Amino acid sequence: MNAVAAPAPLIVTNDLLTGMEWSPAQVHELFHLAADIKIRPDRYRGALAGRFLAMIFEKPSLRTRVTFEVGIAGLGGTSVFLDHTTTRLGERESIADVAKNLERMVHGIIARVFSQQSLDELAAHGRIPVINALSDRFHPCQAMADFFTLEDRFGGLRGLKIAYVGDGNNVCHSLLSIAARVGAHMRVAAPAGFEPDAGVVAEAKRVARETRGKIEVLRSPEDAVAGAQAVYTDVWASMGQESEAASRRDIFAGYQVNEALMAHAAGDAVFMHCLPAHRGSEVTDAVLDSERSIVFDQAENRLHVQKAILLTLLN
Repeated sequence: MNAVAAPAPLIVTNDLLTGMEWSPAQVHELFHLAADIKIRPDRYRGALAGRFLAMIFEKPSLRTRVTFEVGIAGLGGTSVFLDHTTTRLGERESIADVAKNLERMVHGIIARVFSQQSLDELAAHGRIPVINALSDRFHPCQAMADFFTLEDRFGGLRGLKIAYVGDGNNVCHSLLSIAARVGAHMRVAAPAGFEPDAGVVAEAKRVARETRGKIEVLRSPEDAVAGAQAVYTDVWASMGQESEAASRRDIFAGYQVNEALMAHAAGDAVFMHCLPAHRGSEVTDAVLDSERSIVFDQAENRLHVQKAILLTLLN
């Protein structure tokens, strides 16, 4: 089948480093494009023919790597995997030099890194788009796919009630940022000392005032989940925090998403997790494997949303 020229995306931005550099209108436009890609993938076959994507990975990955590799291939482009799981980015040569080399060889970079600073340096020293495939501070591709999934499920996002229970980590930061941009109502319940970054919360609240969204940070999981249409959690100790796993298990014991906690949510509430999940820790099998769980819908939608991101930034 001959490829049909894809319509030019309306978004004008160079990078996706945090998600906060994208406006509400840009996020909505991305979701519109992703929806069309999901329904009519053949329309976009060949849209990125001749485009090359460098994939820098300091951390292991299943969903992120597969969806980006399959995504660029499905659009007619090619990916080059750069394994930095044993040698950190910047150790063998400076990040600035890596960026200056890659900008002459490929059309874009995705990077899954330990430090947000590494992404910022790649973007500062290279003239090609840089996409955050996960850092210690943000996971924007995940959050965009999550809200795209919710829009597909509920038909709209403005005023949708979302509860996040657990560590105020990178995923939480990105969920807050995108929730604000789509006008959702998001509550975060976290133990003392593990709340999301105050600056991220303040920025989300500022944007939410423009979109009629609402952002709250609470202590009680039950208060956060009350009436929520989506309940989200993540691991209590992220990659790089393995040494804290035992101590965090005690701190977060009251923040497990189980059937008792889900009973406080709305009758049509769904359960969400970015995966991989630690069964029996942040979530029970009964919730993760229930009909309410849409975790594999989230995983699939990473593919469609990341195709839209690639088309937006590399086209």
